[in-house]
Amino acid sequence: MTEYNWNQFTTRISVGADKSTLYKAWATREGIESWFLRLAEYRRPDGATRLASALVKPGDIYTWRWHGWPDEAEELGKILDCNDNDYFRFSFGQAGNCAVTIKEESGHNIVDLVQSEIPIDEKGKHYWHLGCKTGWTFYLTNLKSILEGGIDLRNKDQSLKNVVNS
Repeated sequence: MTEYNWNQFTTRISVGADKSTLYKAWATREGIESWFLRLAEYRRPDGATRLASALVKPGDIYTWRWHGWPDEAEELGKILDCNDNDYFRFSFGQAGNCAVTIKEESGHNIVDLVQSEIPIDEKGKHYWHLGCKTGWTFYLTNLKSILEGGIDLRNKDQSLKNVVNS
């Protein structure tokens, strides 16, 4: 039996939406706020803020905040690579880097997320590997729910704690 790789994980979901819609759901402020975040601010390397509908570019920096969490719980990071079509890669704080690929398999569009470069100490294994995989599983499900049926599954009430949907 091979040893488990705590340094990365992959999670995938089929979504009944076209590739352009899926890409914009990741690579625009209005897209990513519709299913993942309550705030996604993107700034170009020169410091100018990107418009809500504008596609991000490599080198952009972001500030992200989630529903159900106070403003102090924010993630600061950088768009490492993207191609305006089917690939979006970003730093994810101390939890490593994430790469999203949108591809067709057997007539279905698949969103494939790989989180890598996760620290393999005890905190990394439990908080970022297990915690992030749980989080991404929920949020990818919410992406599918929003795009296929319009139902937002996120908890938007900060008083509710320890629930899977925030």
